[in-house]
Amino acid sequence: MNRLTLKLFATLRERARTSELTREFPAGTTIAQIWGHLGREFPELGGHHDSVGFAVNQEYVESDYQPREGDEIAFIPPVSGGADAAAKPGWIGKITIGRDTIDVTALEREVAAPNAGAIVTFAGTTRSDNAGRNVLRLEYEAYEPMALSEMRKLAREAGERWKIVRIAIAHRVGVVEIGETSVAIAVSAAHRGEAFDACRFAIDRLKEIVPIWKKEHFEGGEIWIGCQTSHPPHV
Repeated sequence: MNRLTLKLFATLRERARTSELTREFPAGTTIAQIWGHLGREFPELGGHHDSVGFAVNQEYVESDYQPREGDEIAFIPPVSGGADAAAKPGWIGKITIGRDTIDVTALEREVAAPNAGAIVTFAGTTRSDNAGRNVLRLEYEAYEPMALSEMRKLAREAGERWKIVRIAIAHRVGVVEIGETSVAIAVSAAHRGEAFDACRFAIDRLKEIVPIWKKEHFEGGEIWIGCQTSHPPHV
């Protein structure tokens, strides 16, 4: 038998009413079979119609992967919308996840350089309305070790695809009030084209693969963005 740590996030965590479990499974059991077992143990998970991703030891895997003794398995609901630090390329600047306010100006200083003729910055902020709802605030949750690893990977890929000088990324977790910045990306390059392209790639890729989830609190209810079976508005 293999003793495994199972981690749940966002809507899955809420439905199972737990964020971490320890379970034993026979050797050769696949991730898909473990997920099926959880669905039987926690029937509330059966109503989750979105596709769930799987990660073992902070790396994405396919459903037929067979975990081994001591592995940490994360079940990844759809996200809202890593390289070893000693070996990271020179173009990768600070990659952070935290609860403090993001200083966008400091992020721009992080990527500034004498050979950088352009700095492009993206800042995502909490707006007061969405899909006809009066938004009160946003709340972010992350599988932080894996999220940092995936952010470093996309930063590495940005520098491999475009001739950038430096890239830095900061993301908030916890409550982000109206008008506050939840995510910021700064990219410098010799020319604006590369900086624009790399910055857009970085935010689009972050929204696709990085395990960070967004809950929207609004007048009358709350919902996990991107998770179609989140609890509906209370009206």
